[in-house]
Amino acid sequence: MKTHTVKAADIGEKWYLVDADNKPLGRMASEVAKILRGKHRPDFSPHLDLGDHIVVINADKLHLSGKKFDQKVYYSYSGYQSGLKVRSVQDLMKQDPGKVVRHAVKGMLPSNRLGRRLLKKLRVYAGPKHPHEAQKPKALAILS
Repeated sequence: MKTHTVKAADIGEKWYLVDADNKPLGRMASEVAKILRGKHRPDFSPHLDLGDHIVVINADKLHLSGKKFDQKVYYSYSGYQSGLKVRSVQDLMKQDPGKVVRHAVKGMLPSNRLGRRLLKKLRVYAGPKHPHEAQKPKALAILS
């Protein structure tokens, strides 16, 4: 028996549109990561980029369960003494809601070159408008 491997010519990329209005952040991010990785395809290979492009709109209307909107914080450390920066979700949602979605999806992708390449296929917009109408993205239903 021979093992079937996917060739670059066989990879067809699709575009999907996700409306984040009143969707839980974690559930939405896990579905987005699954499609970016290509795990929804029958010819999935863990070492290849078989994922599709995803456009997330209405990122400013995300839903966080429990007290996460008040208590969740993001840490970044510069490497210098007293270089720890702490930002709350409230501040980040006011400034750039797309960073919250990107951070959640990035944590669900592999931490290597492939994961960085897959993250470039994610586009996040705060409002309902996006500049990718020419690609005709299909609406993707994510359960609440």
